[in-house]
Amino acid sequence: MFPAFVNITEEILKRRTFAIISHPDAGKTTLTEKLLLYGGAVQLAGSVTARKNQRATTSDWMELEKKRGISISSTVLQFDYNGYRLNLLDTPGHKDFSEDTYRVLTAVDSVVMVIDSAKGIEPQTRKLFEVCRQRGVPIFTFMNKCDRPMKDPLALLDELERVLGIGAFPVNWPIGDGFDFRGVFDRQTSQMHLFERTVGGQYRAPVSVGSMDDPAVRGQLDDATFNKTIEELQMLEHAGEVFDDAAVLAGKSTPVFFGSASNNFGVQLLLDGFLKHAPAPKSRVMGGIEIAPENPAFSGFIFKIQANMDPKHRDRIAFVRVCSGKFERDMTVHHSRSEKKVRLSSSHKLFGNERETVDEAFPGDVIGLVGHDSFGIGDTLTTDPKILYKEIPRFTPEAFSYLHNPNTAKFKQFRQGLEQLMQEGVIQALYLRNSSIKTPLLAAVGPLQFEVVQFRLESEYGAASRLESAPWTVVRWLPQDMKEDELDALSLPTGSRLAYDVGKNPVALFQNEWSANYFGETNKNTPLSALPVQTAKE
Repeated sequence: MFPAFVNITEEILKRRTFAIISHPDAGKTTLTEKLLLYGGAVQLAGSVTARKNQRATTSDWMELEKKRGISISSTVLQFDYNGYRLNLLDTPGHKDFSEDTYRVLTAVDSVVMVIDSAKGIEPQTRKLFEVCRQRGVPIFTFMNKCDRPMKDPLALLDELERVLGIGAFPVNWPIGDGFDFRGVFDRQTSQMHLFERTVGGQYRAPVSVGSMDDPAVRGQLDDATFNKTIEELQMLEHAGEVFDDAAVLAGKSTPVFFGSASNNFGVQLLLDGFLKHAPAPKSRVMGGIEIAPENPAFSGFIFKIQANMDPKHRDRIAFVRVCSGKFERDMTVHHSRSEKKVRLSSSHKLFGNERETVDEAFPGDVIGLVGHDSFGIGDTLTTDPKILYKEIPRFTPEAFSYLHNPNTAKFKQFRQGLEQLMQEGVIQALYLRNSSIKTPLLAAVGPLQFEVVQFRLESEYGAASRLESAPWTVVRWLPQDMKEDELDALSLPTGSRLAYDVGKNPVALFQNEWSANYFGETNKNTPLSALPVQTAKE
């Protein structure tokens, strides 16, 4: 028993599980590709900007993503580098996909925040940063696109500290900017890294490394660029943050790296610096009890469900973050939702849409489980039934539409497709009370989700659909124990309706916030909840 314990500890220390977050177009998918290139996981980096002529990126496997050049679903990429095993969770960057992104952030131990150095901090970056701050997740910052005209690097640091309220320590510093961007100075080793551009950034960038007084390196810089860099570095030494590992791990300070993902400048320095300071998998707190990764009981939670990752098979895959113990294929675990024993036989390691059978996994790893229709987002799987994780935040829908099936011959495909897509938890279905129409009312955090549902229904199930917008913008949950006669007695504002969610819990739909507030005033004994109810009525 003791050697196995030592083995699991070694495996835990090798794991780094992280996500990349950014505002759309800051370069998140490009950086993901380049980390894979430098990690040795791909030989040729995919181009995001010229997708029609070159192969699509590894992390964006869904057809709609390839067409629109955005990340819609979160994927998992696992690769080995320098003695570490990295689990990189790619997250949607589009503003409508915040719910899926937030769920992914519950499954990681740290994040890399990508900022467009010409634009600074943008709204989505701030939103995602706040989620990380609430969870105490360590953040590493990559100032991207330094090969284009950028804001003054000192102003970017000031913006990080002022807008996000976090200490910022530049681990390296840009040498030149825009077309004159040549590389970075590593402040921890006092070495200059001067890069050469490669065609389309498909291969690792050749680099010259040397000290400031190394003639071979110094000779590549003009006097103005060299003197400006020296001056800025001296200012940082006198006025800048001091590097503090403890503050980084507590999420109070962020190490900052400069570079250009598209040209591969500074990517390896980011990867090496991240691995040096990022945390291994940590304990999870459950009901005041700390579950350490070394706990011999296997445990994990489902943070994402995806249908049809393999179009050849109509399957659904549940993504599980392993939190403690050792996962072994064919093991039997306790499933929190059904309170039944379940055998986990079809387990996969994932790389975008490619998968291979995985026989064992350790804390920090993410595994895909196929063929379990009873699994839902937030469920705990464990060999110790006393362990129950409540990691997944729930979000209130703000967009509502009816989805009609215009082709009765395709009813079966339409219904099956919609059911599977709803199991992914990105859209919810509501059913109007006392309505003769059996068409479900779809509810989502953002309207682009409806477009995704329509696209996937047609491309994956062969079922066309027609979208009809609904008049409501606000949904509130009513007390679960309300009886039918109590619902009949409620005084509803004009245009409001009662409905049920998939768990048969009553909800009220309002046309705006004013109507919801008015309902509260006229039905003082009926409290409303903005957060979805987690349980289902029998």
